[in-house]
Amino acid sequence: MDPDPLALDSLLAARRSLRAGLDKSKSLSAALARAGPRLDEIRARLPSLESAVRPARAPRAALSSAASHIDRAVGPAAAVLKVFDAVHGLEPPLLLPSPLPSPLSSYLSLLSRLQEALRFLSDNSPLALQWLDDILDYLSDHSLADPPFLSGLQSLLASLRDSKAPLDAGLLDAVLAKLLSEFRRLLSDHSNPLPMNPNPNPSAAASIAPSPLPVPVIHSLTSILNRMISHGRLDDCVSAFIDVRGSTARAALDALGLDYLRIGPADFDDVQSIEADIGKWGRHLEFAVKHLLDAEYRLCHEVMENAGVPELPSKCFLEIADRAGFRSFLNFGMTVTESKKDPIKLLKLLDIFASLNKLRLDFNRLFGGKACVEIQNLTRDLIKRVIDGACDIFWELLVQVELQRSSPPPPDGRVPRLVTFITDYCDRLLGEDYRPVLTQVLVIHRSWKQEKFQDRLLLDAILNIIKALEANFDAWSKGYEDVTLSYLFMMNTHWHFYKQLKGTKLGELLGDVWLREHEQYKEYYAAVFLRETWGKLPGLLSRDGLILFSGGRATARDLVKKRLKAFNETLDAMYQKQSNWVVTDKELREKTCNLVVQAIVPAYRSYMQNYGPLVEQDASASKYAKYTAQSLEKMLGSLFQHKPVKSVSFRVSHSNGKVDSVVSSQYRSAPTVV
Repeated sequence: MDPDPLALDSLLAARRSLRAGLDKSKSLSAALARAGPRLDEIRARLPSLESAVRPARAPRAALSSAASHIDRAVGPAAAVLKVFDAVHGLEPPLLLPSPLPSPLSSYLSLLSRLQEALRFLSDNSPLALQWLDDILDYLSDHSLADPPFLSGLQSLLASLRDSKAPLDAGLLDAVLAKLLSEFRRLLSDHSNPLPMNPNPNPSAAASIAPSPLPVPVIHSLTSILNRMISHGRLDDCVSAFIDVRGSTARAALDALGLDYLRIGPADFDDVQSIEADIGKWGRHLEFAVKHLLDAEYRLCHEVMENAGVPELPSKCFLEIADRAGFRSFLNFGMTVTESKKDPIKLLKLLDIFASLNKLRLDFNRLFGGKACVEIQNLTRDLIKRVIDGACDIFWELLVQVELQRSSPPPPDGRVPRLVTFITDYCDRLLGEDYRPVLTQVLVIHRSWKQEKFQDRLLLDAILNIIKALEANFDAWSKGYEDVTLSYLFMMNTHWHFYKQLKGTKLGELLGDVWLREHEQYKEYYAAVFLRETWGKLPGLLSRDGLILFSGGRATARDLVKKRLKAFNETLDAMYQKQSNWVVTDKELREKTCNLVVQAIVPAYRSYMQNYGPLVEQDASASKYAKYTAQSLEKMLGSLFQHKPVKSVSFRVSHSNGKVDSVVSSQYRSAPTVV
């Protein structure tokens, strides 16, 4: 069946209608797709649009009042921002590379501007923040701004208010660090170790020495210090000051070669072995106190005096002295006081006391502050030990001399070294170098015991020592088995007392009468010695039986031989024995030898001139005519020569039973008084 045309047309129309509807749906769908993002954009802008029109919806009175609140808040904030910009403008000149420009006042002026700006920011920033916070509260309370917007601003203000970061972003700390670096640089560039003058001028020492730093440098240091103090940085400056000046002072002392200050009591046998070190110690101590530390003391006061901290100059000075190693001088003195006790130690203790006493006023001035209590106590302890040690040794001298009385005398009759040592020693004690010091030491020591010092106390003590010494050699003279050697010994010793003490301080104390007595004793013992020894030899050359050859020539020849033989044997034996004896003094030795020659040679010459021909023709002539007058004179003139000894003398007895030698020699052997 053929389709109905009407039905077909209807179907085609319906298809066209559906296709058209479908096309419209697609177009609408595309339009909706394109409108979506725009709707989202409009939706996003609605809050801001709402905020923008919110004031228009707000009451007129609220809007009018908000304007004045905003003006009051913005004014302080704008001022703060302006000052903050000024702070950042100061950064380039304040952070210039070191060294800082000269004069320093221009830089410090910039720092003052920074400080003023920071004070303004410190005082006004909280106020500005408070005003801004108030206007935000007002806007929020009157719904004049969007709440999220206001919340964000309030969070920002809270973070500014709670921030611990400095307002200048660390600029002030950087500037203070540069000032500290400049403070140290100024010190380092102008600090040089002070050299010790090898030939100091006494008059120059009394004058006021110049400051160790130039005056402009000191002014710069004090200017920096005052600024640092205002920012609580005093300790940093003090530390830098002590570091630089302490190192400089240390270098000055190290240049002196002070290794000897580190020795301990176990490092030496007796004081004599470090005698040279003690002498250097006195000179170095004087330099350290009068010159080096005096300069540091004045500099500490010039720089730190106005820091506003009590005792700060003294504390700085003490630290510098310690850094320099000054206490090692006092420790060395302590070491000497702890050494073995002997008379030489007394002299060295007096030297130490003299050095300390000479510097007493300087010590009191330099270390008189409260900060120096420890070093004050150390110095007092040293002085006490020096005085106690010196007095102990001095008062024991008499006992020690008496203890030597039982010692054997010198085997060769020479002057005992104890005698020469004690006489020289006592003369030194009475000399200008030691008598005033020893007197002062004795006065102080007795004052500690509430006892008065009598002027004769020192002199009487020395007189007693000399009297004990006289008693000693009287006792020693009795120790010789050969009495003629005791005569030689007494001649030697009495002559020593006369000759060596004449014109000395000890001789003045003993007096001319005392000295003449010893001279007379010397003459007496010299005469006795000559009479009992060499004076007997001429008697062996008797002329009895030889006058005119009364018994015949042969008999005369036999008598001459017999007498020459006896003479030669006695002469040889006496020479052999006395060739080991010693006359210490050269003048006395020559005089004694001359007396021996005069006692023998003229008689021998005359005898040989008269009777020598009787034996000179004999085959055994050389056996009897053994000497010529000239050879005999030469032989006798060689007697009593001084010879080195291998022993020491004057031993100091200790409570532990040990004995120390006082008079040192190159040998250490059996104790004997030689």
